[in-house]
Amino acid sequence: RREEEEMKDLVQSVELGVSQRKGIKATRPKVWLKNELVRVGLAESLCTYVMMVFGLGSVAQVVTGQGAFGQYLSINLGFGLGVAMGIHVGGKVSGAHMNAAVSFTMCTFGRLTWRMFPVYVFAQLLGSFLAAGTVYAVYYEAIHDYCGGNLTVTGVKATAGIFATYPAPYLSLLAGFIDQVFGTAMLLLCLMALSDQKNKPAAAGSEPVAVGLLVLLIGISLGSNSGYAINPTRDIAPRVFTAIAGWGADVFRSGNGWWWVPLVAPPIGGVLGAGVYKALVEMHHPPLSEQGGGLVEELEEETAPLEKPKNICANVCV
Repeated sequence: RREEEEMKDLVQSVELGVSQRKGIKATRPKVWLKNELVRVGLAESLCTYVMMVFGLGSVAQVVTGQGAFGQYLSINLGFGLGVAMGIHVGGKVSGAHMNAAVSFTMCTFGRLTWRMFPVYVFAQLLGSFLAAGTVYAVYYEAIHDYCGGNLTVTGVKATAGIFATYPAPYLSLLAGFIDQVFGTAMLLLCLMALSDQKNKPAAAGSEPVAVGLLVLLIGISLGSNSGYAINPTRDIAPRVFTAIAGWGADVFRSGNGWWWVPLVAPPIGGVLGAGVYKALVEMHHPPLSEQGGGLVEELEEETAPLEKPKNICANVCV
């Protein structure tokens, strides 16, 4: 009898709590972007801006400081940590590609619809261009003090390399093209591995650090030939900015017309790298039923977002 009364009281208290919650009116913010394209575009633009400000800022500090405020490693750390911060800014909204080669590869392998590709590319170009302008404004006096007001692309006091990549004097266009294809291939191969829930992905919540370390690793191992652009939008937008800001058309003529290599080679490398991982690893995972017991349910939960995305970018994050 006593147990029945206690149970009745419990049911009544639960019903009361539910009714009280139903009576609460949830208020939305005054500004609420419902358009998914706009939300994704803004997030992608902002995270690209954050990544580029830290990356270009680290280069500007090293160059204008003439070694007093960092060395080559500082640039690698700046871009690596910048990527990590960028993923924190936009990772859950746009996937934080920050790289047209990544977006192109995701479209190629069906992880992003092609109709979204122009949105991503425009957002990345905008974020990169604005970041270049910001860094130029912040370091304006330092740049002009360093070069004496003579903005040059090559030479001892060249400063165009703060914003875009240029090949080493010994590097031919063919070798530079291969360098960019290979660097981007390694980037996408490892990104595919980090997001492969059936292999050994980055631990939940550690993805920004993992991807940032990957960019750092590429920089300290494959960066000396041409500055490891491995990103079309990262390179062309600041290059256009420098052409407008005073460096002139030399930014396109330098390095035997180097400018097109970071634009064309990375998408090719991205597809090759992701394709190699998919062909040699991802396609050969055993069925979940063979993984055994409780592991099946765990993997099913982890891969659910990839199978049934709730929005257009739920399966974009890399």
